[in-house]
Amino acid sequence: MAPVRTSAAVGLALVAAVITGCSSSGSHSGSGSHTGSATSAAPAGAGNSGVGNAGATPAPTESNPPGDIPDNQVYVAYRPAGGFTGFTVKVPEGWARTGQGATTVFTDKLNTVRVTTATASTAPTVGSVTNTVVPQLRSQVPKFATPKATEVTRHAGPVVRLTYQGDSAKDPVTGKVVRDAFERYAFYRQGHEVDLTLSGPVNADNVDPWRIVSDSFAWR
Repeated sequence: MAPVRTSAAVGLALVAAVITGCSSSGSHSGSGSHTGSATSAAPAGAGNSGVGNAGATPAPTESNPPGDIPDNQVYVAYRPAGGFTGFTVKVPEGWARTGQGATTVFTDKLNTVRVTTATASTAPTVGSVTNTVVPQLRSQVPKFATPKATEVTRHAGPVVRLTYQGDSAKDPVTGKVVRDAFERYAFYRQGHEVDLTLSGPVNADNVDPWRIVSDSFAWR
């Protein structure tokens, strides 16, 4: 009887070993499957991030149209240093200044303020500007066009304004030529005339800045 019990015990031990082996194999299989899932998920996440960056639209760069003078432009008073000094006029602060004879010019990019002094026996009129000044400008300004002389009122009093268009000088670097709009104001008092010419690109909205400059003119 003893040998029979031994054989049964051995059989039970073998069955337990088989069951344990199968259970261990199943556990390893599940672990391998989980690891594969994590590995495949990482590239998917990275790929989505890459697509998002590539499709992003950069913020547009804001700027004023060419020739527009900023609304926050500061103006300073200009008084001639020599010769006839009986007037002041505000000009944009920081603009480059050049002078030649009786003319002083302030420029910044595409805009210009030109101040010219002269002696005159009579005050300018719409007729004198049309008959005398316009022909002179026609010979001086490239593609001079659409002249119109009118009498307007500024803080200094009645003044003759001449508006016209013309081409700018060729840019020495880019070679470009800009189509400019001009406003010329002829101020007069006691034998002295001051011609204030404001110019900039025809598409620029400089109505307010030019009004500030022309309204600031004052005799002293």
